[in-house]
Amino acid sequence: MAQSNNRLMITITVMTGAIISALDTSIVNVALPYMRGNLGASVEEIAWVSTSYILANVIIMPIIGLLSARYGRKNFYLVSVVVFTITSMLCGIAWDLNSMIFFRVLQGLGGGALIPVSQAILRENYPPEKQGLAMGIFGLGVVMGPAFGPTLGGWLTDHFAWPWIFFINLPVGIINIMLTMKYVEDPPYLQRKKERWDMAGLLFMVVGLGSLQLMLEEGQTKDWFASDYIRILSVTAVVGMALFIWRELTAEKPAVDLRLLKDRTFCTGTFLGGVLGISLFASLFLLPLFLQQLLGYPAFDSGLAMMPRSVAMAFFMPIVGRLYTILGARVLIAAGLAINAFSFWELSTLSLDVGYWDIFFPQVWQGFGFGAIFVALSTVTLSTIDKSKMTDASGLYNVVRQVFGSVGIALSATFLTRYETVYHSFLVEKITAVNDAAQNLLSGLGGMYFSAGYDADRASMMSMQAVNGLVTKQGAMMAFNHVFLLVALLFLVSLPLVLLLKDEKKPSASGQVHAD
Repeated sequence: MAQSNNRLMITITVMTGAIISALDTSIVNVALPYMRGNLGASVEEIAWVSTSYILANVIIMPIIGLLSARYGRKNFYLVSVVVFTITSMLCGIAWDLNSMIFFRVLQGLGGGALIPVSQAILRENYPPEKQGLAMGIFGLGVVMGPAFGPTLGGWLTDHFAWPWIFFINLPVGIINIMLTMKYVEDPPYLQRKKERWDMAGLLFMVVGLGSLQLMLEEGQTKDWFASDYIRILSVTAVVGMALFIWRELTAEKPAVDLRLLKDRTFCTGTFLGGVLGISLFASLFLLPLFLQQLLGYPAFDSGLAMMPRSVAMAFFMPIVGRLYTILGARVLIAAGLAINAFSFWELSTLSLDVGYWDIFFPQVWQGFGFGAIFVALSTVTLSTIDKSKMTDASGLYNVVRQVFGSVGIALSATFLTRYETVYHSFLVEKITAVNDAAQNLLSGLGGMYFSAGYDADRASMMSMQAVNGLVTKQGAMMAFNHVFLLVALLFLVSLPLVLLLKDEKKPSASGQVHAD
């Protein structure tokens, strides 16, 4: 009983940190327009409030194993929580844009360590037969944090003020600090290593990953490779990442142990985690945009409309954790990929006349699909990793998901913009003198405006503007359909990769778990 109680308190401790870290990747987004006015920033400048946090996350995640080995994992985790909590308060009282960005970078460095370390601690504190349950609990915080972030951020901003999206972290952070001091301990196998750091590898990583993340965040607003800035970032990212990979594979004591990717299950699981990141972040980007821009939902209402997915995940993830030892990873992940492919196919068939239930059911399927994939994938990916390498592997797994998530947002925004232009041009071509439907619509609108008191020329111009508005909305709807279909295809083409994962079967009568 004492061991179970201690395990429960450790779970509460690390999940508290994971939730607030995951929440802060998206909670600020709805408050950016308000922050822009208070901080005197342009649209492009205020985006750095979000970008700087994610960039710092990406930089710190791969080296948490190195820092944990050097300073002790409990000390590293505790310092990370303290830094995150203090800088959350400083973000809330930031006096200008520069101070806000500086504090967000520090907050990101603190918060970026919380999720991978939490995952590693949970893995170690649950026995093999309960690993699926542990990852189900972990998934509740990591996946649902970004999903609930916009809704919570909108509510805090509307009812209080934007600084409260940061101040809300203070009591949670303080509780997490006290719980960490009491319940978290270093594992017995962890030995402090005061070796020389691989400074070259760290430098290449910061340059390569930093440039890649900046390119993904800024590419859409800079028109991608039409911009010298983006071209420079892309070359820097390619060179930096190439040197980083070379250095880490040849160094005797690498800063980031890329040799872990030689493990087939870990490598495949990490890649599928990237697919999960692309689709999850793409949907979190596309759905609010669709609801607000095309259907006219206010920001808070669009957040509520996306709640069915979060509720479905919350309901299903603990169940998946229990199903894991019965069905195995392959069945659950394949089922999740297929369900998500179906749900995004449903979204690709929507029109401007959709009702609430047309959006509700695809999101419920996504909740089940994402829940099945995340829990089973998080469990099986790390199942072949030695405990002494668990923190390193968790950091690598999570940073890939984070970077691929940024790829998902960047690709979604780019494809959406381009397909809007393509479909708008396609529809405009149909509005000709020989198209009876188009001419009848123009004639009817012109007559309506003329009857309202406008002269013939003005009525004709207004009817053309009205038709162009309809064409623009229909073109945008077709663009959303196309991008949703691409996400569905991504899930389908990922299905064969499931066969490369280790599969854990139902326990035999002797209580052993067999793996092929």
